[in-house]
Amino acid sequence: MISGSIDESLRTIRENDGRIHAFLHVAKHDVPAIQPADSFPVAIKDNLVTTDMPTTCGSRILGEFYSPFDATAVARLRAAGGVIVGKTNLDEFAMGSSTEHSAFGVTRNPWDDTRVAGGSSGGSAAAVAAGMVPVALGSETGGSVRQPAAFCGIVGVKPTYGRVSRNGLVAFASSLDQIGVFSRRVAESAELLAIIAGHDPLDSTSSRVLVDDYRDGIDSGVSGLRVGIVGEAIRDLKGEVRANFDAAVEVYRRGGAKVETAHVPSIGYSIAVYYIIANAEASTNLSRFDGIRYGHRSARARTLGEIYFDSRGEGFGPEVKRRIMLGTFALSSGYYDAYYGRAQKVRAKLRADFATAFKQFDILLTPTTPEPAFRIGEKVSDPLSMYLSDIFTAPANLAGIPAMAVPSGFSSEGLPLSLQIMAPHFQEKVMFRAAQFFENETAYWRATT
Repeated sequence: MISGSIDESLRTIRENDGRIHAFLHVAKHDVPAIQPADSFPVAIKDNLVTTDMPTTCGSRILGEFYSPFDATAVARLRAAGGVIVGKTNLDEFAMGSSTEHSAFGVTRNPWDDTRVAGGSSGGSAAAVAAGMVPVALGSETGGSVRQPAAFCGIVGVKPTYGRVSRNGLVAFASSLDQIGVFSRRVAESAELLAIIAGHDPLDSTSSRVLVDDYRDGIDSGVSGLRVGIVGEAIRDLKGEVRANFDAAVEVYRRGGAKVETAHVPSIGYSIAVYYIIANAEASTNLSRFDGIRYGHRSARARTLGEIYFDSRGEGFGPEVKRRIMLGTFALSSGYYDAYYGRAQKVRAKLRADFATAFKQFDILLTPTTPEPAFRIGEKVSDPLSMYLSDIFTAPANLAGIPAMAVPSGFSSEGLPLSLQIMAPHFQEKVMFRAAQFFENETAYWRATT
């Protein structure tokens, strides 16, 4: 069971968040003094709308925006006893891999405060890793739950696309965006996902596939499980990340799993395809922030055109502007077929390649990230290097399959490393079973920051 004291959580936030900066908003008088016995504290990424705290998306363009409704995932959490103790920092509009692109300052990694916490859900990951909350919600577009979970040494889960309602999640790239969960333990992530999963009539992409009991059989081991190592993904992987991955694979072999090399031939195109599709969709989704209906409106604007131009120019940060421009170019006349159209064709091929692989394997394994958490400021001026942080995670978003990050050890500098587990569509149950086995055998969750 997910458990934790609301008062203790708020106290820990007050004591530790000045150093880490995981939160943008912290509940004060809105948290009732008396809570039900089954209540638990939870943090929410600040791109999920809430009625009782502002939703900023880490951007100045939204200002102190209050939503008239709760996101469906938030409402389901509240109904299950979840108490929102705060909303967490993120790269502006979830565009980034380090939470350095927040308009309100960087989130620091609890393991080493000179390092990034990952992104874009770095605030949620850091809050769990630092013991401020037992669980948190984040969002994924290309790995924004799994990558910060890896950097912070915790569990991060991205479910199948459509498994969790996106109603109330501020859109970045609608065909890729998903809500995911963070925790220290695999079983807590399974429980949290079960709370927020399920069909929602308010989201047309929400699936009607029934939600499994993810904790049923979670401790049944991996004997006979068919485990695939994605050969194309790790072909050039070297150093301690490769050694750590190989050691993780051996844990499954010792457990009786049937481990062989799997092939996903098109996986090498994932980063290029992802950044074309994601930026194209972002350029469309962010057009709603126009200075008219809500959020920042430029004080110097005098005409309608100036309201649009100046409000966006003042409100959006450099990374958001970069992605809007790249996405608009990819969708422009004369370039649509060459970029966006072709990227969608490769995406379809990637989905087909994963489907073929899953005919032979129950789960697929890769590292979660190609390196441990990098230093703050190290990659801000090199966007392409930053984008490669998603090299192992973006394929699952493009294919819409479930995937999760599980702590797998430490680098020579004492920084967390992570194993990624992927499963077929709506097969989260086998994914949790495989993750629970690995956790039971290794117990890296016992380490504290």
